[in-house]
Amino acid sequence: MQGFLGFATFAIKSITLPLVIASGLSVGKEGPSVHVACCIGSLVAGLFSRFARSQGKMREIITAASAAGVAVAFGSPIGGVLFSIEEMSHAFSVKTMWRSFFCALVATVTLSAMNPFRTGKLVLFQVTYDRDWHFFEIIFFIVLGVFGGLYGAFVVKFNLQVAAFRRSYLANHGVAEAVTLASLTAMIGYFNRFLRTDMTESLSILFRECDNLNDNLCQTSVQWRFTNSLLLATIIRTGLVVISYGCKVPAGIFIPSMAVGATFGRMVGIIVKAIYRAYPQSGIFAFCEPDLPCITPGTYAFLGAAAALSGVMRITVTVVVIMFELTGALTYILPTMVIVVLVTKAVGDFLGTNGIADEMIRFNGFPFLEKDDHAYNVSVSKVMRRDLHTLTESGMCVQEIENIIATTDVKCFPIVASATSRTLSGYIGRTELRYVLEKARKVQPISPNTLCSFKPETTTHDDLDLAQGPAVGIEEDVPTSLFDTATSGDGLKFWPWVNQTPITVSPQLPLEIVMQMFKRMGPRIILVEDHGALAGLVTVKDVLRFIATEKPDRESSWDERGGLDGFLEELWMWTDGAVQKFMAWTSRVLRR
Repeated sequence: MQGFLGFATFAIKSITLPLVIASGLSVGKEGPSVHVACCIGSLVAGLFSRFARSQGKMREIITAASAAGVAVAFGSPIGGVLFSIEEMSHAFSVKTMWRSFFCALVATVTLSAMNPFRTGKLVLFQVTYDRDWHFFEIIFFIVLGVFGGLYGAFVVKFNLQVAAFRRSYLANHGVAEAVTLASLTAMIGYFNRFLRTDMTESLSILFRECDNLNDNLCQTSVQWRFTNSLLLATIIRTGLVVISYGCKVPAGIFIPSMAVGATFGRMVGIIVKAIYRAYPQSGIFAFCEPDLPCITPGTYAFLGAAAALSGVMRITVTVVVIMFELTGALTYILPTMVIVVLVTKAVGDFLGTNGIADEMIRFNGFPFLEKDDHAYNVSVSKVMRRDLHTLTESGMCVQEIENIIATTDVKCFPIVASATSRTLSGYIGRTELRYVLEKARKVQPISPNTLCSFKPETTTHDDLDLAQGPAVGIEEDVPTSLFDTATSGDGLKFWPWVNQTPITVSPQLPLEIVMQMFKRMGPRIILVEDHGALAGLVTVKDVLRFIATEKPDRESSWDERGGLDGFLEELWMWTDGAVQKFMAWTSRVLRR
């Protein structure tokens, strides 16, 4: 994507990200930090021809850079490596993992040397829990997991609706929208302690153990007032995340989701602790030692943050590792990994929601295939495009080429032997066609009737390297012999820019194999060849269009089954029916 990892993007996001975080908006810095790190990786790798000429090596560098972005944002080098494996790459090699680990380690060591928080720690809310958990708490951990799954589904569902509204009505009012959101967030959050405080500092408070009796959050006399504040903060913060994420500012969703989960988890922890104080002799609390604290509300906040983050991003192992590197709470590895995160994933799978990053990619129409593999039981001939705009090896003139470029919007043009023969010779991109025409006109004027040649000739290695100008940024010192015109009778030579060895498949090849080729090799197009003759071509957009329209052998999505609206309607009908039955039973009892 042009400019997505360019210097302008890097510079603007580096300047604006601190301003956005300081504004108090309910957005995080982690997503933009990953983007900035990937920009740095792309810019640095682009300085070396070894990486600039190879898209595969460039992807490895950018994947390693993403690990450094997460490592710096969370102070979590191992979590950064797992993030690059779980979220960034379709095909992850051991060599790439080593590079990601080295990059994340160097970034973390640099951050530690800078000591940004002046505490000697990599994160502001690092804590250590030295109390063990009890088996009766599993039921409350499951509640946190269910909340995480529902929170993720709710945010993804309604954030997409807000994004659609933003695209329709606010596309040209980005500055006004950002100012309005910042003002609204400040006015609403001022009256709540947990919204008024910076999210990172709020997480530090919510994760804290109740060792300090002077801490107001741990005093029994005000526990219900804090419970109400925590519930209100959970609801309001969720709404602010829905409307803020996706606005035209650098915005992440990691920390806001953790803040939502932490407020809900701390509220659940305070309620469980209040139940224990009211009924200490109950059988459920038989494992608690009388002289030691039984319930640690801070651990519930920790688990709630992990559940909410897992629910909205739909990642599992990365969340577990990041949370442990943040807090050092290795005692809670079992409830976090086995209970909370797995319950969150189960709820998300039941509701059929994807992570918010995948949904935003789909919403914006970016041509990226899902990481998960599905069986569609169809061949590529069902998906391929048959009405092609082809070029012939010889016989075409400059005017015909320019007419084809002007009247079509396709990115690549297959080349066949002749107008009557469909024998495939290769393909050339629209960018390369324009590049050759522009460069030829700079050398000397060319006539509209100048012949164009796509037929390969004997080439040298240097010619082929120089012919990659548009792809690798080489636009100077191109030999004029490559732009020789019809004065010599040879015409304009396009053959050095022709891909003479395109990826081709048979029409009978299963679609799943073609999708794997797109994921692992990253080609722009795949040509379909039937016994040497061009039969069609397929792109990632063709595959996505087929999946979206045909839906072959695929379970219906959550939205098709009614979505969140249908779920809430069914829940309301069930609740209303239960209330009606209870009222009828109460009425009968009173009549007796």
